[in-house]
Amino acid sequence: MNRTIQSAVEWMRRRAENIVAGLLGIMFLAFIIQIVFRYFFNFPIGWTSELSVIAWLYMALLGSAFWLKESDEIRFDLISDRLGPLGRRVVGIVVAIAAVVLFGMALPATIKYVAFMKVESTSYLKIRLDILYSVYVVFAVAVIIRYAWAILSLLRGEMPEEVDITKTSSGL
Repeated sequence: MNRTIQSAVEWMRRRAENIVAGLLGIMFLAFIIQIVFRYFFNFPIGWTSELSVIAWLYMALLGSAFWLKESDEIRFDLISDRLGPLGRRVVGIVVAIAAVVLFGMALPATIKYVAFMKVESTSYLKIRLDILYSVYVVFAVAVIIRYAWAILSLLRGEMPEEVDITKTSSGL
């Protein structure tokens, strides 16, 4: 990968990590506030639950689109691990083409549906749903770009990142 592009990708990955960490903090604080109001003041509030769900949604989609590396993704590689380098490259190209085509085909309908959701808003925070769910459009575009880049890399002869399952951890 070109040095400039690689450093831009790493910068974006670090910023996404910062955003995900901030969202996790927001989610934790909302959870604590919810507990305090419900059990200490006997006054349940709903906006904290809504905020937690929104933070989780953004964490999952932005984190998956911009923060996770290819080796961090969940894979079904029972077959591709048994193949040689050329077979792994072919499988990688097929999977990447499928992702680009499927997400690309779904993108126009996704954008229309998200735009249609402007008529609704969340119950407590009154955030318009088109604004709230626009993160999915960002996620879909990022997936398309990521796998289009993977296709180009694989066609140039770069091998997919190998994952050594003996060295991966569960994060614990």
